[in-house]
Amino acid sequence: MPSEIKFLPLDNLLYVIKKENHDFEYLKTLLSNHPEIKFVSLVGMDLKGNGTDERIPIQSMLDDMESFFSLGIQTDGSSVVLHNIATLNDAKVIILPDLKVNWHVDYNFGHLDHITGLPIGTLRIPAFLIHNNKMVCSRSILKKAVKRFKNNCLEIIENSESLKDELGIKDKKIKTIHMTSATELEFWVQTPEDKADEEKLSTSQTLKEQYWKRTEGTVRTAMEKTILMMEKYGFEPEMGHKEVGGVRPQINVSGKQSHIMEQLEIDWKYTNTLQCADNEHFIRHLVLDVFNSHGLEVTFAAKPIEGVAGSGEHTHLGIMAELEDGTKVNLFAHKNFKEEYMSSIGFSSLMGILKNYEVINPFVTSTNDALNRLKPGFEAPVCIVSSLGHSPEFPSRNRSILVGLIKDIETPLSTRFELRAPNPNSNTYLVLASCYQCMLDGISKLAGKYSLKQLEAEFSKKVGDESIYLEKNREYRSEFDVFEHYTESERSELFGKPPATVYENVIAFDSYPEKVETLIEGEVFTKAIIDSYKTSTIDMWINELRGRIIEDNMNLVRNCAKVHDDEISDLDIVNWNRINTLRWELMKDSVDKKSIFTNIRSQILLNDLNEVSNLQKIMSDKVKLLKELYLAYKKNIF
Repeated sequence: MPSEIKFLPLDNLLYVIKKENHDFEYLKTLLSNHPEIKFVSLVGMDLKGNGTDERIPIQSMLDDMESFFSLGIQTDGSSVVLHNIATLNDAKVIILPDLKVNWHVDYNFGHLDHITGLPIGTLRIPAFLIHNNKMVCSRSILKKAVKRFKNNCLEIIENSESLKDELGIKDKKIKTIHMTSATELEFWVQTPEDKADEEKLSTSQTLKEQYWKRTEGTVRTAMEKTILMMEKYGFEPEMGHKEVGGVRPQINVSGKQSHIMEQLEIDWKYTNTLQCADNEHFIRHLVLDVFNSHGLEVTFAAKPIEGVAGSGEHTHLGIMAELEDGTKVNLFAHKNFKEEYMSSIGFSSLMGILKNYEVINPFVTSTNDALNRLKPGFEAPVCIVSSLGHSPEFPSRNRSILVGLIKDIETPLSTRFELRAPNPNSNTYLVLASCYQCMLDGISKLAGKYSLKQLEAEFSKKVGDESIYLEKNREYRSEFDVFEHYTESERSELFGKPPATVYENVIAFDSYPEKVETLIEGEVFTKAIIDSYKTSTIDMWINELRGRIIEDNMNLVRNCAKVHDDEISDLDIVNWNRINTLRWELMKDSVDKKSIFTNIRSQILLNDLNEVSNLQKIMSDKVKLLKELYLAYKKNIF
């Protein structure tokens, strides 16, 4: 942030208004005492996870709070991603404030109020998007999923003596169920205009030169300021540290750091599920503001640099019951914590995610960039498989699986699942909503209906074993390193072949109609919502492929130019001929033959999306080979 920030009385600023303090009279008094808060912004989340952001003078809200909070404001549906819902001839969308979550104040430290000398603030209020009297946004879907899960799960437990016995609450009454979530935010920072040296970054990663090392200089300052600001907002940060990617910065002639390129992670405490997603959205903007103010660019891209570790956002899911006497019980944890991996509810929930993951995955991985991250060799999951650990008493953390049990033998209340596939641009609202819908599917069909040993056997089944819930010709558990222990063909045979393109992923909504029904149970998702999400995802895939990926690859092909002169070997000639053949295949048209780039564009115009997807895979393989060959070719030139 600007240097003058250290002179500002930051402790006097208002950072958060808790959900229990949304009384109108209290708000008027509170905001009147903070004249630096000049604006209010209603943050509605569309189906791609984009938040609305507008500047409404705060006095407009204060003058008629009852109307403001009951009617909200209007926007044009073209400004949000609601394909096939808010159409050109039916575009009215209402943004309605949510009074039941915390609100935070977003400060512009580059714009000071001339009267108070304090930074100008905008009160950001999470909101719902409403079209034709129906909630159609990501936040509303998650809210409905949470409500349905709590009600149904509570009813299932109350009607099952065996489940209550497993949890150690046989003679006790449950007051309510709490659903908690947390995310781990990874991101890359760099000084503007600096270009990545993929080979140096890859070598540094292999040597583990950056992971958990001491942060230095500007990066250290920005991280520390971010964590301190998170404390002021009440996010309860747990740590910030270097991740595996990055190279050491350089010191320029003026004594300042340059060529900064580092991967970082910041974590904070779990909270209830909807608040978790809201907090993450705000913290991302906080990270951007702080690091940008120090001259550092931030990217939340899942795979900003090919051949180097991408950025994940591991997502944690937990369920807890609060009893009438005030005690809390983790619903995944068996009362015999050291003797059993988890309860029947835990096994059922985990199997619900695994069985239905094909329709969760489109919400987790919806971009070309995200799929580039999910490849073997970078500790990112590549197939639908889970892990429990080698024994209940000595649980392990298998970092090669999709979703696994996190269990600390000394703290049963912390038992939870970790989904490792999300990335910083995943729509956390829809990821959580789809996971809880599928977890409830497993609970409703398995928990209390089968013994704990039957459920553990079902979870650990082998390919071809008869099953009661999971698919017969699949396996779902491995305690091995999935990347090293199995070949690619073995992984596909055991755990299913992962989608290679955005289209292959999102088309699961058509390929697995019975699993889509799991999402729309209780009208949490609707067919219209899923159709809208699918349409927008395909639209973004096509536009990025045509307007960015092909254009970038064309520049790459042009840059792979001949550099050898008279001092060449036969190897140089062989390498160049292979390179030039690839260049022609990718980009050069002739009268009789079209290049891969041209064919992709043609199939897009014909709307043959399956062929576009196939051609994209061919293009990706050839571009990867071209880069490898050109690097080897240049290394052999004097």
